[in-house]
Parts: sequence; C-alpha cells; structure tokens
Amino acid sequence: MADVSEVVARSMSINEKLGPRLQAAADQNAILRIGWTNAGDPVPKNGELGLCPALPDGARIRALGVLGSWVAAFGKGGSFTLQGDAGSYLGAANQGTTIVCERMAGNFTGYMMNSGTITVLDGSGSDSGAMMAGGVLIIRGASGARIGGGMSDGLIVIHGDVGPDPGAGMTGGRIIINGRCPTPPPGVVLRPLKKKEVTEINALLDDESLHVPSDAVCLTPQEEMLIESVGFAVSSGDLSQIGLLNDQEERLPPYATVDTVALVGIKETVQSLALPLPLLPMLEHGTTMLAGKNESDELGTVLNRHPALVEEKPRAVDLLMIQATNLLTVADDLPKAGGFAMDIGRLPPMNAEQIDGLLVALRALIKADAPVMFIDGISRIQSLHEKAAYHSVDVAMARIEDGSGLSEAASLPMMGRSAKAHLSGQEIQTGLMLGFAANAHDLAVLVASGVDIVSCETPMAETQDIGYWLQGTQGDLSNELRRIGLNSIDMLDRKHLRALDHETASVSGLRLAGYGRPLPHWFAR
Repeated sequence: MADVSEVVARSMSINEKLGPRLQAAADQNAILRIGWTNAGDPVPKNGELGLCPALPDGARIRALGVLGSWVAAFGKGGSFTLQGDAGSYLGAANQGTTIVCERMAGNFTGYMMNSGTITVLDGSGSDSGAMMAGGVLIIRGASGARIGGGMSDGLIVIHGDVGPDPGAGMTGGRIIINGRCPTPPPGVVLRPLKKKEVTEINALLDDESLHVPSDAVCLTPQEEMLIESVGFAVSSGDLSQIGLLNDQEERLPPYATVDTVALVGIKETVQSLALPLPLLPMLEHGTTMLAGKNESDELGTVLNRHPALVEEKPRAVDLLMIQATNLLTVADDLPKAGGFAMDIGRLPPMNAEQIDGLLVALRALIKADAPVMFIDGISRIQSLHEKAAYHSVDVAMARIEDGSGLSEAASLPMMGRSAKAHLSGQEIQTGLMLGFAANAHDLAVLVASGVDIVSCETPMAETQDIGYWLQGTQGDLSNELRRIGLNSIDMLDRKHLRALDHETASVSGLRLAGYGRPLPHWFAR
C-alpha cells in the first residue's frame, strides 16, 4: 500500500497539471481523463484525494479507479464522472457541477451542496446529503445513517434501504425513499408521495431507471416550536493577574528601537506572512481592512501591512478561515488569500485521510506554499497538536472559548505540555485565540508563555478604529518591552512572568509574586 505522503503528492501533482488545462478543455468541449495513459490504456487511480476542486462551467472530467475524500468539491459547473468508487465528501459544497459515481461513495456525499446534481449508482455511506441547501442527490443502493441530516432545501432520492435517523435535524427539502425506511426521528414526518410530486420528481430525472414509483415515501420536516439556546460556558478569566517583570536587565530608553514582528509560517518552504506584532485580528470580511479614499496614507499603511484572519473577501495578506459556514464561497475567496486556516472544530468530523483530502483540494485553489493553520478548542489541545504534526501544517491555534470554560491561565501549562510532547523538533508554531480583544500586556504575557501567534476579535468594527487599535497596541507593546529591558519580543520567556494571586499561580504553574517560585503542588509527582 502506498505511503500517505506519496498519495498526497500524487494528488497534488494531478491537480497542478489539470489546473491550466481545465479552461482550455472547456472552451474546446474536450473531456479530460484521469486514470488512462495518453494512448488510452487504463491505469486506474488508487486512493488519490482532493482531486478536481472548483470545476468551472463547461469543464468535463472522467476518472477511473478508487478515489479518496473530497473529490470534485466546491464545483461551479461542468461535469465529473467517476468509473469506480469515491471516498467521503464527494461533491461537497457543490454549486452546479453534475457528478456521477458509477460505484459506491463514502460518507457525507454531497455535504452542504447548494445546486447541481450528484448521482451515485451503488450506494453511499452515512450522512449523505447532510446540510444540503439545494440541488439533487440521487442514490441507487443502500445508504447509511442520517441521510439528509440537517438539510434545509433540495431533493434526495434513494432507490434502496436507508439507515437509522433519516432526515435528523432537517429544516427543509424532501427525502424520497424507494426502499425500507426506519421510523424517522422526532421532527421528521414520513408520508406517501402525492401523484403530482411523482410526476414532478420524475421529470427531473433523465434516466428512466431512476424514476420514482408511486409507492415511494417522502420525509419532510415537521414544524416545531423555536427554542432559544442558552449557549456554551465561557471562560471567566483573563490575563490581568499575570505580571511581567525582569530584574536582570535595565529598562531601555523610550526612544530605543524595539522589534515586535512575528511570522506566520517559519518553514523555508513556506511563503511566510509578516505580522507587525504577534496578533491576527479576526474579521468577517477582509475588506474591512481596506482604508477609504478619505483616510490618511499612514492609516492605509498600517492596515495594508497587517494580515487578518477573515471569513470572506480576503486580501492578499489575509488568512481565510475555512469552516462549515463559508464552504460555498471558498472557491471564490481562496485564490485571493495569503493562506488559510482550517477550523477543525467548526467543520464536520474528519479522520486523517479526509483531512488530507480537504487539504489537497484547498491547496489546489491557493498560491503555492501558502501557510496553513489548524484551529480547534483548547480542551482538544493534544488532538490539535497531534493533527498539526501529522499533517505538517504551519500553525496550531487553540480556541479558548470552546464551551469548556477553561481559563486563559489554566490553558498555558496545557499548551506548553502538549507542544513539548507533540511539536518538539518541528517547525510548527502555536497560537491562542482569545475570547476578548487583546491588549499589549496580553500579547507580551502569551508570547512569554510560548505562544507564537495570538488571535482575537477587534474591539471595534470601523476600519479607522481598527487601524488606531493596531497602531496603539504596537506602541504599547514596545513600551512594555522597553520597561523590562528587552529590545525584541523574541527575548520574552516564562521567567519574565509572575502570578499576582494564589489562584492564578495554582492553575498556571507560574511563580507566585513575592513567593518567588511555583506553588508546592506543581513539584509533586
């Protein structure tokens, strides 16, 4: 069996070669083939993943073999035909591509599709059609659990038996089942098809062998009371009870030059992004960081040189956050970004092969050697660091507000121990995503604790105010460093930190101010 890295390398190579040929083939109405030699001899693929993302309108692809996860995802048009089996997430976030899998497909087939048609001719795994918002998914053969889970619109047609919990959490759309169907979960209604519906659905299906009989059943959502969620537990702490000092060096004069620059991506093979200070502001739109015509040139310079972590419309210096809520815009936004961050906690559950498939698909859409970040909750810090090491990404960012209620002070030793166990000897940076807007003191404390990059929401929404906040924070951070006698942020270390109260010392392992060393229980075995 081929090594994982070999499969990923082969997949990246196929995407790299296909890219320039797609539009030309579409203009010539030609079919591009994967799994055959130039002479037409079959050479079936085996495990390649993330192939053919964001197919453009008019493109036609035919593939042969057994493919892995995230094939033909983010499609905008054209057609993709697979003579063989597909892994999970076939046609995910589809927006117009016609996809045919002539054998079996894996889990999450058609995940979050918005339009287009996906046809699977030999059954599919669990969660097929999950979170669908439109389009048509046709499955001939048995399907696994939770078919159409969470769908809000669209049509699913299954000619075969379905697993437990069909339609779980659906709020719209229809699931037509021509086979055995277990009792649906609460909130889902099973009813017979109306004669008009049979005619309407069969008019959509080109292949008469896939037509729906009159005795098929239909699943639709039941109207329910709206229940307001109470939300997750949030962190009750901050970093104000951690002091910053240095009794070994004299303070620097107020005019001394201080280095506050940090990099996103430190590997030689990565096109690093330079941060004027170790802070990635989180924004919904990257365009928020664009200064208006009436703004000063100085403000424009501050904003233009500072990367941000954005959900949509990135600039060339921004990292695009990839999560379930913006999968449908990834194909348009990612080519404009300077890197991307996979928010593992806000994507559907994926194993290592499925993560590789998504990484291959995303890397095919962005410039070569762009930095990649993984994000997950602080309570899953060890899993996050293990995944970051296994997939060799550039930054592992832990989110404080993950519902666990863990405080910032308690997270510091957790991150340090996990990084030592899983990231030692690797050029992978660590990050912490705060639940509040960071100030200069917060940045200094976290960098001294071993955190490379800090991310947080901005304290204000207006472009001009964000620019002033960034510039002011950089000035304050420089003053903090001068106060403790350091001319570079890279010189900050854990020895410069003191817990200012007993509780903070107890959970963080930092030396208690006045006591001069960690509390005794941190030395216990």
